[in-house]
Amino acid sequence: MPNNWKIVFTRPDYFLAFGFGSGLAPIAPGTAGSALGLLLFIPALYAPLPVQLGIIFIGFVLGVWVSDRVAEHMEVKDPGGIVWDEFIGMWITLLWLPSLIWLLPAFLLFRLFDIWKPWPVCVADEKLAGGYGIMLDDVLAGFYALAAVHLLNYGFQRLIS
Repeated sequence: MPNNWKIVFTRPDYFLAFGFGSGLAPIAPGTAGSALGLLLFIPALYAPLPVQLGIIFIGFVLGVWVSDRVAEHMEVKDPGGIVWDEFIGMWITLLWLPSLIWLLPAFLLFRLFDIWKPWPVCVADEKLAGGYGIMLDDVLAGFYALAAVHLLNYGFQRLIS
């Protein structure tokens, strides 16, 4: 689709799927989407866990719908500009964040797992189609990064005590 700028800012489904425009970044749109996702979730870190989980659940359902709709319209399996999935993966990574000091490591770990795609992230990325396929690999990468943040925090706490 040659004129993504125009369509992203005129269609609500594209605007959401493209992460409020962050997916239009000319270099590393996934990283741009992850960074914006992190910033958007910081206020939720002060909310109770059920609120955070509700945000993630609603975001996931919305993401499946808009990602499926936009990918189908673009006639591309997983367009690089769709970064709503990075939002959700990043938000999962930030669950139970031990402290704000872990924001940058959480971001870097999510990007690592999203790019590396260890099993079963790679399976979801390769085998699933549509909105679920677009969303699920980032959800799984988010769980890997969530576990890594907490394992590193545990190790660090053991080291300094």
